[in-house]
Formats: sequence, C-alpha cells, structure tokens
Amino acid sequence: MKLIYTFLFLFVSSLSFGQIDLPATNNTGGILKAEPEKTSSGFPILRAEEPTKESKYLREKPKAIDFREKPNNLKTAGDAVKERWTKDKEALEKYREDQYLGDFKTTGKFVELYCRDHQFVDGDQVNIYVNGKFIERVVLGGGYRPVLVSLESGFNNIEFEAINQGSSGPNTAQLKVLEENGNLVASKEWNLLSGAKASLIVVKE
Repeated sequence: MKLIYTFLFLFVSSLSFGQIDLPATNNTGGILKAEPEKTSSGFPILRAEEPTKESKYLREKPKAIDFREKPNNLKTAGDAVKERWTKDKEALEKYREDQYLGDFKTTGKFVELYCRDHQFVDGDQVNIYVNGKFIERVVLGGGYRPVLVSLESGFNNIEFEAINQGSSGPNTAQLKVLEENGNLVASKEWNLLSGAKASLIVVKE
C-alpha cells in the first residue's frame, strides 16, 4: 500500500512541474492580436489592438447638391409637407392684375427657369414669353420643370401668362432663377387668374 501512495505522489508531482506558464496580459478589452515576438513557452503574446482614432468616413466632406442634375432637390422637406396638406388660395379679384417679380443683372449668356405648382397641384399651365416671343408652354407639377432662356444684350423681359387656373383657386407657382454659373439669383411666387401675367426683367451686361 505504501508503494502505491509513493507512486501516486511522484505522478502528481511530475504533472505539476510539466505545466506551461502562460504570460500575463494587461488586456482590458478590445480586439486581441498576436505580437510577432514569442515567450520562452513558445506562445505569442496577446495584446489589445488600439482602436482607430478617426474613421475615414468622418473625414469625407458631403457632396454638394447639383440643382441642374436633380432639379427637384430645390424642394425642401417643408415644401413636401405643404404640397400634401395645402389647398389653393381663394381666387381673389386682385389676382387678375399682372404681377412684377423684379429684376437682376447677369453677365451670362442664358438663365435657367425652374417653376412648379407650390400649392395644390391641379393642372395649372403657363405660356412663357421672352421679349414678346413665345418660348414654351409649361404644365406646373409638384416638381420643378427647367426651362433654358437665351439672353440678348440689354433688357430681357420674361413673362409667364396664366393659361388657366387648374381645378381650384388661382394659377399658383413658385419660380427659381439660376445664372449660367449656377448661382440662384431669384426666388419668387405668383398667384394669377386666367389671362394675367407675371414678369421679371433680366439685364445682360
């Protein structure tokens, strides 16, 4: 019996001395990665990988909106809500008078007109004239419709004649004017009864 106890003692002792000591680590979280150097035990040292301080995506600047590529980007979130819930104004007698939308100067060869029905979309239509010459008939929808207008030297009188009043209220529209270089130079609105005109003057220098 004594011989058996002596054998078990020697067997357990050999296991204790045969254990491999793993190196201590100070990792408190994060991603563990193996360092190239190894300990005397043959196992690589595991260390926490430093997190990236700044994401490359945060360094990228947002792209500018190109109104010419997507004209409807001129519409704001408030415009969308307004279109959904707003009805046309009452067709008042004062809307029978022509409306002057102002004037501005430019050195460009043309301007771009963007117009849409900013009230209730009900089939409003306008004829566009430049210096008395018919250019185009436009059906005013919820999105901006671009119209290119070539300019003559000096004064250019641009007129929008209300062909109808749609199914409700006056002929209503929102107008934005861009120069050749893409700058927004005018933002106007009109309310017209059939036959009335809204006009603006562009002076080409």
